[in-house]
Amino acid sequence: MENPIISWLFETDAVRVCPEGQPFWYTSGKLGPFYINTQFLYGSEAAANALLAVIEQACAGDKLAFYDTVYAHIEAQLASCPIYAQLIDLLCEAAQKLSFDFVSGGERRDFFFSMPVARKLGKGHLSIFKDLSSVYTDETGKSMPSDQAGLAGKRSVHIADLITVASSYVRAWIPAVESLGAKIAYSLAVVDRDQGGSQILADAGCPLTTLVVIKPELFETAHAMGRITDAQLALILAFIADPDKFMTDFLLAHPDFLANEIAKGGKSAQRAQLCIDSGFAPQAALPRT
Repeated sequence: MENPIISWLFETDAVRVCPEGQPFWYTSGKLGPFYINTQFLYGSEAAANALLAVIEQACAGDKLAFYDTVYAHIEAQLASCPIYAQLIDLLCEAAQKLSFDFVSGGERRDFFFSMPVARKLGKGHLSIFKDLSSVYTDETGKSMPSDQAGLAGKRSVHIADLITVASSYVRAWIPAVESLGAKIAYSLAVVDRDQGGSQILADAGCPLTTLVVIKPELFETAHAMGRITDAQLALILAFIADPDKFMTDFLLAHPDFLANEIAKGGKSAQRAQLCIDSGFAPQAALPRT
C-alpha cells in the first residue's frame, strides 16, 4: 500500500517542486529543485502560517499559558482537517512502539506535531523554547515550570517536523532535556531529508523513527501518481544524486541566471550574492562587470 503521506505532502504544498529552469534558493545560498515545508501538513500554507503566528505570540507571553493557547487552535484544526488528523494518528502509532515517559517538542514547528501526539497518547508534554527554557504540561493539561515536574530519570520521545542534520537537537533540545535530569530516548519525525541527521541522532543516543524519507523512491511514486512531471522528476533525481553538480550544471547552462537574480533585488539578490560570496558558483556563471 502506498504511503498516504506522499499524496498529502503534495496536496498541501508541503513539498513544492520547481518548474524546469526555475530552481529554488535555499538559505545556504545553494539551489535545488524542491522545497519542504512540513508544517503545511497542518492543512495548508495559510493555516500553518496562522498557527505559527499564534505560537510566536504565545512564546513571547506567559509561558505557563503557552500550551493552552496553542493547543486550542490545534484541537480545532484536528476536528476540521482530515489530513492533519490522520497524520497525527500515524505519528501516534509510531510513538506507541517506543518506550518513553513524556513527549518533548521544540519551538516552533515541532509543536504542530508533538503537542497533539502527547495529548492523544495521554502523555505529558515538554515545550522547549529557543532560549532553552521549558514548560511541562502534564497529561491532564496542567502546565508548570519544568524544574517542578519531577522529570529526573525519565525518558522522552522528541517529535519534530523535519530532520536535516539534527543541529537543533545537538544545540538545544538534547541539552534542555538533560538539564532537567531527563533524556531524549527517541526521536520521531514526520520527514527525514536523508542528509545525515539520522546518524547524528543515533550517535547521540536518540535514534530516529520517521514517517517518510526524502529519497528517489518518494518522487518516483509522486511521478507515478501524476503529482510531478517527467522533467521535474529528472531534475530531482539529478539533485539527489549530486546536489553540488546539479547547481553547477544549472548555472553553466544558464549563465545569466545569477545576474538576473541580483537584478530582481530582495531575497533573490541576497541569496544570489551569498552563492557568489560562498564560492558556490562556477566562474563562467558569475555576473559580468
